Amino acid sequence: MESTPLFDLFKRGEAARDVKLLAAQGTLAPRAHEQLAILILLLDDPDPEIRSTADQTLNKIPVDALTGFLARSDVSVDTREFFADRGVFPGIIPSLEVDEPLIDTEAADPDVPEADEREGVAAKLAKMSFPQRLKAAIKGSKEMRAILVRDPNKLISVSVLSSPKLTENEVESFSRMANVSDDVLRMIGKNRAWTKNYSVIVGLTKNPKTPVAMSMNFLSRLSARDLGLLAVDRNVAEPVRIAAKKRVSAGPKEKA
Repeated sequence: MESTPLFDLFKRGEAARDVKLLAAQGTLAPRAHEQLAILILLLDDPDPEIRSTADQTLNKIPVDALTGFLARSDVSVDTREFFADRGVFPGIIPSLEVDEPLIDTEAADPDVPEADEREGVAAKLAKMSFPQRLKAAIKGSKEMRAILVRDPNKLISVSVLSSPKLTENEVESFSRMANVSDDVLRMIGKNRAWTKNYSVIVGLTKNPKTPVAMSMNFLSRLSARDLGLLAVDRNVAEPVRIAAKKRVSAGPKEKA
């Protein structure tokens, strides 16, 4: 599985206990690959309750759904071996390659209400607890994601990037936001699928919050026109502006 923003936070040990418990229960279920990776990771958690809960959730996954998933071509050997040790093997017919979670103990998701005419999205989010906002970041609406990607809590803002509903247009918009954390921009910049989009690259290099080293690495992918605009943009970091100016002066010879 390609690393994801949410999985990376769990792997680095940056998820609080209540968040890990939610994931162990199956209520934070963005995608099948991500869900299984997090559940397997939590089996080694120092907290016995989290370990036990993750194990119970894995055992609750319907066998047909799991064997069909394991038969898919995009499932790693390590994942297949893990479940083989538990007596579960790939089925004959692979399941459709969709991103739906294999188990969701709160499919109705009553804690993530949709906005209505009587109350705005921001007002609804303001009333939510931390776990509710976290679930809204993953399962909520586009309007919720636009607000929560700017949340001061890194786990919530980064979790927006793991939402199965997230679109490429939203990522483009996030890449241009100067009021998101550098963690969000770093996650976007490290995602190979998103950085195939030229508009995302332009957004990141022009964003003053993007880590300087990342912006510098993207300069070689910019068109002459965008390099010229960057070279005179006083809002970007000085090293980036100077490097862009040097590339403009050097002309086509400097293109990789």
